[in-house]
Amino acid sequence: MRALGETLRNARGLAAKAEIGTVADRLGLSPASSIPIGDDCAAIPDSEGYLLFAIEGFIEEFVAADPWFAGWCGAMVNISDVAAMGGRPIAIVDAIWAERSESAGPILAGLKAAAEAFAVPIVGGHANLRASRSQLSVAILGRAGKLLTSFDARPGDRLVSAIDLRGRYRDPFANWDAATGAPFARLRSDLELLPRIAEAGLSRAAKDISQGGIVGTAAMLAECSGVGVRIDVAAVPKPESAPIDRWLMTFPSFGYLLAVAPADVGAVTRLFRERDIAASDIGAVVEGDDVAIADRETVDVIWDFARRPLIGAGRRETVG
Repeated sequence: MRALGETLRNARGLAAKAEIGTVADRLGLSPASSIPIGDDCAAIPDSEGYLLFAIEGFIEEFVAADPWFAGWCGAMVNISDVAAMGGRPIAIVDAIWAERSESAGPILAGLKAAAEAFAVPIVGGHANLRASRSQLSVAILGRAGKLLTSFDARPGDRLVSAIDLRGRYRDPFANWDAATGAPFARLRSDLELLPRIAEAGLSRAAKDISQGGIVGTAAMLAECSGVGVRIDVAAVPKPESAPIDRWLMTFPSFGYLLAVAPADVGAVTRLFRERDIAASDIGAVVEGDDVAIADRETVDVIWDFARRPLIGAGRRETVG
């Protein structure tokens, strides 16, 4: 357990999340901002609920090594962010830089394929085909009636993990591809589970499992909500072939953490399992200011917010 904890504390994906706080501070943003910082999308109130606005950029080495999948992820991860907040996507725009049109081809092909698979239109963007290297950023607009936020986990909730294990790693990165070979109708219906959960009142807090992996994502949820989290490593659903240290740092194609009242855990996990998505209660939301992994004998703190903020976001009153 101690060796696993040390690996997680030094994970690149977790450390990168701290950069969010640096940028937010330079922009003068704070937890007291009118649109809270720390959610998967900016949730902008409007007459029909909330407009959801998000953007993702991709590390250059990923774009260079797996350009088609980078393009696919440009759509997929944004769509997943919208779903994580209980929303449904409306449209996508992209910005691409490449050395020439031939270099941009695989990236754009992957982006187009994902947009068609998830039935979300690409409606515009920006292109520079005379850049020094290939880079990609994609933004999305969505809408939600009821929100799942990063700010509404409460002590006493259970932490539920829902992950599609029907996939494979795309080496050398810790990216689990459970989407590119899946039927399009299944992909769309699976994403509909999140707004259904929000609208049924089965959860108020959720996050898309990002490059920070399960532990890093739990840390962001905990910091935003002003709580602690205890993760039972043995309860985390994972592919049999995946080592637990790699899996806890993996970005899954379909993966979410939800804070759920104990009485609703069965209903939430059943919704996912009915669609052959692995879903389990993997731990507790507790009073406190740290995130730890645990087994029967050991509790190992991965991040202590009292010693060092992660993204610098703190709990605020819910907007929903």
